[in-house]
Amino acid sequence: MTAASEVLTATAAALIARGEDLWPLESLTPARLLRHYPAPDWRVAWAAGRPVGAYVLLDADPLFWPDAPPGEALYLHKLAVHPAFQGQGVSGWLLRQAVQETAGRERPFLRLDTASARPRLRAVYERFGFRHVGERVVRAWPVSLYEYPVS
Repeated sequence: MTAASEVLTATAAALIARGEDLWPLESLTPARLLRHYPAPDWRVAWAAGRPVGAYVLLDADPLFWPDAPPGEALYLHKLAVHPAFQGQGVSGWLLRQAVQETAGRERPFLRLDTASARPRLRAVYERFGFRHVGERVVRAWPVSLYEYPVS
């Protein structure tokens, strides 16, 4: 959990420095992350003994996907690549890992949500092959919903 928190915190701090707030830093401590996402659901990528990327993969996501039938998808949250490793293909590798796990767990879709007002982030998912399937407002935040059909 500490490794995932390290990656998320470094990523969020770099975004804040560029004026592109994504996650409040105080929400990324190990204790806060564990309140919302169980430890077994976290995935961390390592290189040279350092955590370079992280995400959480959930069985259900009733907050963002309230009408989704159980067992239809896995739900990706908090995808982050440490700033020192961005631009090296880590996000694509992480997404491929999530797709492989989704397929291995026999779910037809990998789903995620992202802030509607983040075109660069949305473009990352779209280039990977995620389809935009809707918009919704969750707790006053406009989000875009994406899914990736797993074959």
